[in-house]
Amino acid sequence: MRRQARSGILSVFVLLAAVQTPSLGATPQKTRVVDRIVAQIEGDVILQSQVRKLGAFQQLVEGRAESDDRLLAELIEQWVVQTEASAAQFPQPAQSEVDRELIRLTAQFGTPEAYAAKLKEVGLSAAQVRELLASQIYVERYLDYKFRPSVQVASSNVEEYYRKELVPELQKKHQPVPPRAKVDEQIRELLAQRGISDLAGKWLDETKSRLKIQIMPPLATGNAPKDSGL
Repeated sequence: MRRQARSGILSVFVLLAAVQTPSLGATPQKTRVVDRIVAQIEGDVILQSQVRKLGAFQQLVEGRAESDDRLLAELIEQWVVQTEASAAQFPQPAQSEVDRELIRLTAQFGTPEAYAAKLKEVGLSAAQVRELLASQIYVERYLDYKFRPSVQVASSNVEEYYRKELVPELQKKHQPVPPRAKVDEQIRELLAQRGISDLAGKWLDETKSRLKIQIMPPLATGNAPKDSGL
């Protein structure tokens, strides 16, 4: 979820594995594509390896990854947010904030050994995970900063959520239903987050409609890029 490749990469239209000149009588080697541009946005590019890296991060955090199309759409939206946030000189998250999120993530795996094994399984390094976490925090914090002042959660909204969503869900799971007063603040925050997400989605759609975004066609069957070793 980091700031996408800048214009200096524009000269890199397709990265190819080095091919040695075959010796006399040897079977010529085929050129092997290891990375390629999958989208261009206002002169910047997104690479296939970035799509794979985000997918690996989702597998690590959520246990599954979205389709490549959805991953690319998310990377484009991250580019939009990060570009505006950077222009506004919005501060990057403190290292201590990233540390806290990393502790929460690693705790899900029980032991450092289990976490290290999962990193190896999805093909991410510890440094890449930290970088992706920092970018995720940056995007979320900027959207919160931009849209939270416009979100108003009325008491009637809290009551409606409590009666129509929370209580039925807990009853279905045969779990005790807490008094509304005990969960009021949690419900308000959840509804605020929904409001922020709705406003952010509309803003992103409007902003993308004004940008020059080009999605590259997929490679022909049989020529798909091979793993570039995230």
